[in-house]
Amino acid sequence: VQLVESGGGLVQAGGSLRLSCAASGRAFSSYAMGWFRQAPGKERESVAVISWSGESTYYVDSAKGRFTISRDNAKNTVHLQMNSLKPEDTAVYYCAADRPPTIPTIPSKWDYWGQGTQVTVSS
Repeated sequence: VQLVESGGGLVQAGGSLRLSCAASGRAFSSYAMGWFRQAPGKERESVAVISWSGESTYYVDSAKGRFTISRDNAKNTVHLQMNSLKPEDTAVYYCAADRPPTIPTIPSKWDYWGQGTQVTVSS
């Protein structure tokens, strides 16, 4: 599975961004998909995860109520809608895929990764 992220950029605090991840390869619909982020000097953390069917989602506490993860299995894409952005959301955001069973909070357990897209939120 190859993953390509897009949609990052510079935005002011309170603004919104929509990240997209395009997947190539077979059996996209059998993978859980997730968005992770890594800020300078910090460990990579899980932001949001969606099950293969889209019926189950996970969000880190700091993202709840502000971010929404979604997927379109017909188009092999997954999105992260980010609203009310804060400077502390600044990081490189990565798309990842994993065969179930999935552990949302442990990045090292995920199978495939994109190259990342930078999100910068100015105060």
